[in-house]
Amino acid sequence: MKDVADTASVSIELREGASLQDVVQRCKERIAKFAEFAACCAVSVNQEYAGLETKLKDGDEVAFLPPVSGGSGKISGRTAIVRERIDAQAWLERIKQPADGAAVMFEGVVRDNTRGRRTLYLDYEAYEPMALKQMAELTEEARSRFAIREAAIIHRLGRLEIGETSVLIVVASAHRAAAFDACRWLIDTLKRTVPIWKKEYFEGGAVWADGEPFPAESPSAAGRKAAGSPAEEAASK
Repeated sequence: MKDVADTASVSIELREGASLQDVVQRCKERIAKFAEFAACCAVSVNQEYAGLETKLKDGDEVAFLPPVSGGSGKISGRTAIVRERIDAQAWLERIKQPADGAAVMFEGVVRDNTRGRRTLYLDYEAYEPMALKQMAELTEEARSRFAIREAAIIHRLGRLEIGETSVLIVVASAHRAAAFDACRWLIDTLKRTVPIWKKEYFEGGAVWADGEPFPAESPSAAGRKAAGSPAEEAASK
């Protein structure tokens, strides 16, 4: 979206009582290819997912979020967005306690190929305030869904070389089954809901990676459930 609009943000003035739908219409008028991408974007107001009927007030921040690929050292409790190398062992030692009978870690690692092409490196970006908030909410939900004591999510932004860790999830619990289940749920949900994207660099150029579809309950900028990328939409027809 940033590439299409040729800017990362715009300021829009609307009438009193305007809704998200009015923002979408204004963007369609100002940005030539906006409508093409609107169907696959979720929308947030002040870092919370929102429907197009949502009424706006002065100073609200609206974000259009393409499907996510799920910082500057920002850390909040059990979640962190960093730009330096992720130290998995240090996070494991930070999270586990003597009462834990299991500690499960998942590391997402940059591989050297995508769809048959040799990958040179990746570059991650995020809507950082919302990403941190969503990550913190995921750890809280995991603790209520599963019989675990603690969970942590750490995601790295910026340029990552082959073999480096992009995301780390650590789960600690009394028993292994709950830890495994929670870890799997956390990474799968993060990849679908947290606004983090990656750009893949190849010898012949670079592309933004197709994200996973948002959950069905996430309204899109087109007023229906958020779908996949425009390319995925075309391929499914």
